[in-house]
Amino acid sequence: MELQEILAAIRTRMGINKLNPMQEAAISSPSSDVVILSPTGSGKTLAFTAMMLSTLQKPYGEIQGVVVAPSRELVMQIFRIVRELASGYKVVALYGGHSMIDEKNSLSPMPDIVVATPGRLLDHVMRKQIDLYTTRVLVLDEYDKSLELGFHDEMKKLLRVMPRRERTILTSATRLTDIPEFLKLGQTATIDCLEKSADLRSRMQIVEVESPSKDKLDTLTDLMRSLPDGRVIIFVNHRESADRVYRHLKGAGLPVGLYHGALEQNDREKAVDLLNNGSTPVLVSTDLGARGLDIDSVSAIVHYHMPLSQETWTHRNGRTARVDATGTVYVLASESDTIPDYIVFDRSYSPTGHSDNPIRASAETLYFNAGKKEKISKGDIAGFIIKQGGVDPAGVGRIVVRDHNAIAAVPAGMADGLAVRLSAQKLKGKKVRVSVMR
Repeated sequence: MELQEILAAIRTRMGINKLNPMQEAAISSPSSDVVILSPTGSGKTLAFTAMMLSTLQKPYGEIQGVVVAPSRELVMQIFRIVRELASGYKVVALYGGHSMIDEKNSLSPMPDIVVATPGRLLDHVMRKQIDLYTTRVLVLDEYDKSLELGFHDEMKKLLRVMPRRERTILTSATRLTDIPEFLKLGQTATIDCLEKSADLRSRMQIVEVESPSKDKLDTLTDLMRSLPDGRVIIFVNHRESADRVYRHLKGAGLPVGLYHGALEQNDREKAVDLLNNGSTPVLVSTDLGARGLDIDSVSAIVHYHMPLSQETWTHRNGRTARVDATGTVYVLASESDTIPDYIVFDRSYSPTGHSDNPIRASAETLYFNAGKKEKISKGDIAGFIIKQGGVDPAGVGRIVVRDHNAIAAVPAGMADGLAVRLSAQKLKGKKVRVSVMR
């Protein structure tokens, strides 16, 4: 694609009229191999997507671009952005937990661009369902995390079946001491914007919240009841702790969701969707949620447990104060906690357990048992809710359509009645079961 065409797509489809300095430097880089080092939330996905598209030829029925990312959530986030900008190109996402049959079908005809986790992509290669020989551009997003998670062997094998690549793009929010030799990079340009994290720090308040007891659940509950309305992510160090904190806050009547690696993929997707659409504006998460999630406007981060490393601290906090926004980071500390040197507080706070504008669910979520494979679109869902449900257009919130299901946010208090009314109607001539996601 021509650069002007890419920039026009960024303006019209993403609503971004001006690129930031990192994105401008990346897109204008003449080097075949590029390493982008930039803080979380700085727009690396947009940068490498534009770089990739500018390198591709017109579609010709073979794979030209491959993006590899370490988690399913990150793959899905990247896929949405690439698909939005890559007009005229077929883009597919491949990741564990996704239907292998649906993925196999999506590879015929062969896509132009593939976004995938390392293991699932290699699985398709070994089954001879995909041929990466024609790959021109390879993007390794959060390459440090891929290596840290043990994807070294998978990535090494994948590189062997992409011998014709002309450009390799690596991205990370942290520095890697050594780049593996198997990547075989040529003359490499490094775009290092990590020092600009100081600007991020200026938009972020770090707040100490002292807990009188080692078990900080009561202090956390008081804090949640003291905060102004907004999206909050609470980070813990273990899955068992996440379950325990979630149950406690749920029992206290707070609108809370749960996210960790032991949950099924559908449950993790649901947790993020309900956080984004306002149904459960509080999310309890392990560090799996510190990277790769497509979450809008997180107003506060809470460290229920101290982070295990400075890198973890950075990535957790990167969920808030994204782009030009501000955010607050709360660290719960008891006498038994050792506060790492890299945590520097701006102030302390004692929660009162009361807020004039408390956190609350602004929406409820309807679930439809039909999606893209049943030829259902976002517009179909919106029109159905407005016409058959009698909902004002302004009341229809975020809609997500997946392969075989869809969800839509509606104003809190309306979902049960809508589910009954809509289930009695036909959507595009078909009976569709509508229920309320809890």
